[in-house]
Amino acid sequence: MPVPRHIMPYGVLFKFFVISTLISTNHACNKADRESLSSSFDAPSLNWSSSSDCCHWEGITCDEDGRVTHLLLPSKRLHGGVSRSLGNLTHLSHLNLSHNLLSGSLEARMFLSLSYLEILDLSYNLFFGEVPLSLSSSYIRTVDFSSNQFNGTIPFSFLQHAWNLNSLNVSNNHFTGQIPSSICLRSSSLRVLDFSHNRFSGSIPLGLGNCSELEVFRAGENTLSGSLPSDIYNAQALQEISLHSNRLFGPISENIGKLSSLKLMLLHFNNLEGPLPPPLMNCTNLVEINLGFNRFSGNISVLDFSELTQLSKLDFVANLFTGILPISLYSCKSLKALRLAENNLEGQIQPEIVSLKSLSFLSLSENRLTNATGAMKILMGCKSLRVLLLSENFLGEEMPDVDIMDESSGFQNLSILSFYRCQLTGQVPLWLLKLKKLEVLDLSFNRLTGPIPGWLGTLPSLFLLILNHNLISGEFPKELCRLQALVSQNAATQTGYDYLELPIYYQRVNASVTPLQYKYLSNMPRAISLRNNSLSGNIPFEIGQLQLLRELDLSVNNLSGEIPNQISNLTSLERFDLSRNHLSGEIPASISSLHFLSSFTVAYNNLQGIIPSGTQIEGLNATAFEGNQGLCGAPLPNKCQQMNISNDTKDVHASNGKGVPWFHFSVIFGFIFGFWGVCGSLVFIRSWRHAYFLFLSNVKDKFLAMAN
Repeated sequence: MPVPRHIMPYGVLFKFFVISTLISTNHACNKADRESLSSSFDAPSLNWSSSSDCCHWEGITCDEDGRVTHLLLPSKRLHGGVSRSLGNLTHLSHLNLSHNLLSGSLEARMFLSLSYLEILDLSYNLFFGEVPLSLSSSYIRTVDFSSNQFNGTIPFSFLQHAWNLNSLNVSNNHFTGQIPSSICLRSSSLRVLDFSHNRFSGSIPLGLGNCSELEVFRAGENTLSGSLPSDIYNAQALQEISLHSNRLFGPISENIGKLSSLKLMLLHFNNLEGPLPPPLMNCTNLVEINLGFNRFSGNISVLDFSELTQLSKLDFVANLFTGILPISLYSCKSLKALRLAENNLEGQIQPEIVSLKSLSFLSLSENRLTNATGAMKILMGCKSLRVLLLSENFLGEEMPDVDIMDESSGFQNLSILSFYRCQLTGQVPLWLLKLKKLEVLDLSFNRLTGPIPGWLGTLPSLFLLILNHNLISGEFPKELCRLQALVSQNAATQTGYDYLELPIYYQRVNASVTPLQYKYLSNMPRAISLRNNSLSGNIPFEIGQLQLLRELDLSVNNLSGEIPNQISNLTSLERFDLSRNHLSGEIPASISSLHFLSSFTVAYNNLQGIIPSGTQIEGLNATAFEGNQGLCGAPLPNKCQQMNISNDTKDVHASNGKGVPWFHFSVIFGFIFGFWGVCGSLVFIRSWRHAYFLFLSNVKDKFLAMAN
């Protein structure tokens, strides 16, 4: 009788069991490796004790002999130090402990026996101290120590055996000294070198030209000096040069044109100088050029950008370029961000700019451009435009009027608009009412007149309004207290979360610190700043509705009346300036409940009474309250006890005509008893009683008349 197919014969089953057992035995974890793993670091979250065979443990891979070859435990919430017993895993080829909370220093001997190591990734931990003198493995391909707290120098012997190295990343640490030279002599296969965000000094080492396969070279945010090494232009496979935020000087060589594979050229925040070499335009694969904050010069209009068809970002901010806006730039159809601010460019914006269909970010501030109205008529055609910065141009011209905004589609995606320090005349333009996505508006340092229009309060996304240093008059409009992005948390979550193609540098008024850099709109302050205008009237109590407001500056105006108690509803407020107005009354005691308040001043007003106590207020300097003769208490030197008598007198004489005048009553009552004491001994009791009752009757009538 044949055996049914679904029933396995006992002989076959036995053979399968034997083979499975043999296979399992062959892959059983080496006992020494298991002990080394158990004592290497604290890993309670891995539950390794659930099996005696470490080859089955999470993150572990073994070879056919049961030796551990892969230890891959990224993002496992590991903490504590790493024991040198890890070095007993002599067959280890891949070690990845990245994105944990491991700390301590690395034992130098730990890596001496790891002669088969290919991948070493300890990035994003808390390791400190110096790195080992040498990695003994000649198989090593990737070394990543980035985002830790390592310090000291990187020894020249560190990679002396690394013949196959293709990636070295030590960024975001505290390394000092010079960048190791001759790295490329050790390995001809290097593709990535990242030394950025450390404290390396000295010059960029020679020898990079020997890295024939080098694609990425990063050493930004250090203190490197000197010029660009001449042989760097021989590394013709380079796709990224990132050396920003150093102290490099000198020109860019004509040889830059040899780097035909170059995509990213980031040299901003240095002292590089001279004209840009025309061969730079031969690097037709360029996607981003950032040469901002240097000393480059020359006539920019002679450069031909027309072949850079892949160029997405061009940033030449804060240099010494002259000439007009290059027409050839408008051939860069992929251009999304263009910043030529803080140069010496002149002329007008040309109509050809509308051919840049993807242009989202445009900054031409601090040049000598003219014809503001013409510029706005043209730029309306850039349908993708989100950021438009035209500050310090069009000096003394008139604010473009409503006629240019007849087309409803103009600026419909605009989020940021700045005409800062243009000395424009006129009023806040009505066409702003159509910009429903506007989030940041800066019209400060102009000569605008008239009132603040109430319709600004209807812009659904506006959260940063700056009208400082104008000639604006009238009252603080109550409608401004309805800005949805400052009132409603739901509305606020819909604004400010767009990534900016280029960072924006924002300087607070009267701030001496370095301008703040913002890469996201969400990081910009939610603020209203109306400093140095001619505003009058009271601060409306409706201002308490702006509960998401973080900065409020109403200083140097003509505001009067009392500070509304509703200010205490602004629980997110961090900076508050009411100085140099005509405010009176007391400082609301509830202001001490503003726990995030770090800057506050009411100096030079007509305020009086006791300065409220509270953690935030007590830490302020006396200058925050000076110029108010009626204020007392800390931090002012005049104590409130010295003022109690006058304050009590005011309270005594204050009456609404309906309460009992207790001061007069006490005087009369005292007079009665005094009269009894003096007259009782001089007259007969009978006649005195008669006189006393007549007197008391008169006093009673007067007292009731006063009480009514």
